[in-house]
Amino acid sequence: MSVLTDLRIAAVGDIHLGEDDRGQYRKNLGAIEERADVLMLAGDLTRHGTLEEGRVVADELRGLPIPVVAVLGNHDYHSDLQYEIAGELRDAGVVVLDDDGAVLQCGDRKLGVVGGKGFGGGYAGKCASEFGEREIKNFVAHTRYIAESWKVALKEIVAEKRVVLSHYSPIKETLEGEPPEIYPFLGSYLLAEAVDTAGADLILHGHAHKGSEKGMTPGGIRVRNVAMPVLGRSYAVYCLDCESGF
Repeated sequence: MSVLTDLRIAAVGDIHLGEDDRGQYRKNLGAIEERADVLMLAGDLTRHGTLEEGRVVADELRGLPIPVVAVLGNHDYHSDLQYEIAGELRDAGVVVLDDDGAVLQCGDRKLGVVGGKGFGGGYAGKCASEFGEREIKNFVAHTRYIAESWKVALKEIVAEKRVVLSHYSPIKETLEGEPPEIYPFLGSYLLAEAVDTAGADLILHGHAHKGSEKGMTPGGIRVRNVAMPVLGRSYAVYCLDCESGF
């Protein structure tokens, strides 16, 4: 009987590359295949969401020896060129999730990855609700739609392990360090609720530059804030099969 290898995930968010960063981030990814089986990027890949910045990111990730999966963040939407940026990334071989999922072959293991940008709204007991003005209803409904899409995608994924990749946070614990007043704009409990219902092994997110790295959903799923300012390095590596990897 063959022995299954550990699944090692390199993850980072909020790299915020600009045109003056061309060739710089790639230097930090040298020999990444010796440390990880897949690289996941949790949004805010650019500074202002311009197509030129998107091309810089695509070039930094092109041709890496391990699979690369990414979601976009609010910065990547800023110039209303998110679809064009996603296209540049896909042309470079990056799997870009948009509230859907993909299955990756990582050595002898199948890894399912589900996710997208996510959205805000706040956390249970202190959150926006679908009541009142149409603008507020739309705000919450957008997050609910995303959460439901993730739940469906997770239920459809057939893989040994499942990871959710997001920009916005599903829990408030990994926001600790940020001003509480902006929590509703950093994530939503609806995201965690959906993942807890469908099940997953790990949730990765960014967005909260002053937040904390580690947390857990109410259902017991590990959550990691991989924003680069939180990690203090180019990426972190998490092992899905060994406790020490978390």
